[in-house]
Amino acid sequence: MAQDFPEAAGLRLTWEDLPAHVRGAIEARLGGHVVQHAVARAGFSPAFAGAVRLADGRRFFIKATGEQLNPYSPGIYASEAEMTRALQGKARVPRLLHTVESRGWLALVYEVIDGHNPKLPWRREELNRVVEALSAQFIALTPAPVPAPPAAEILAESINGFRLLHTETPANLDPWSRRHLDRLAHLESDAPDAAHGLTLLHFDLRADNILLSEDGVYVVDWPNASVGAWWIDVLGMAPSVGMQGGPPPEEFLSAFEGAGDVDPDRIDAVLASIAGYFTHRALQPVPPGLPTLRPFQAAQGAIAREWLARRVGWE
Repeated sequence: MAQDFPEAAGLRLTWEDLPAHVRGAIEARLGGHVVQHAVARAGFSPAFAGAVRLADGRRFFIKATGEQLNPYSPGIYASEAEMTRALQGKARVPRLLHTVESRGWLALVYEVIDGHNPKLPWRREELNRVVEALSAQFIALTPAPVPAPPAAEILAESINGFRLLHTETPANLDPWSRRHLDRLAHLESDAPDAAHGLTLLHFDLRADNILLSEDGVYVVDWPNASVGAWWIDVLGMAPSVGMQGGPPPEEFLSAFEGAGDVDPDRIDAVLASIAGYFTHRALQPVPPGLPTLRPFQAAQGAIAREWLARRVGWE
């Protein structure tokens, strides 16, 4: 089946593209020379990410980024390393074996998971596996076993796109958002109170952050973890699932036991915040090294707005 949606993939560095001092520092830490390497295409980062094999046969999965690629990336990787270490034994995440720093670069060295991202467009059997695994993860991570920022705080300070658009409305804002911008900004302002909960959330769930292997489903890339209501991760993931050939968002949400018991007003408020985030971010300049991000956000925003419009009944 042909793919007719934006791809969650960036312009990644190869192993040879890494500065020699970074490759040397990684090899020194691993105690061997890299003889084979393969770039992982999934994900937006311009950094290197891929599996490598050493001359002695050992394999690792390595991510490496530097400030010159994107000024925020090393800090994001540092947060990812801290959360991944904290989650060892508490969630199904790859083992982080080493971190390597070299002149403004940071590399994370993981165990290799012999698996793959979900095939896209989504296949029902793989989506069912993911729903089952995420449901178990929400239970295992409630209450949150490690500290993380409150989701309410993030929604109040960072995920507030409709309020930002209300302050400065661009000419290319979609007509539905423009018509309802006052109400959307007001609804979005209820999101922080609606988000309260005890679950450790990934806060960036998509197919490219999920690995399917024979022994289970792994969720990777945890730099944005927060604590809040479990269903927030489902709301955040639903637009990408619908965009990538999966079921409509409401059907995806209903696949999770207990979703029907959540106050609809709470869901609408957080969904407005998510829709506002994608809508606002898609209209911003392209960030350094991330040329595919804005089209992906725009596509998610369109689906999130359509979902919200049906839920609240605003034409």
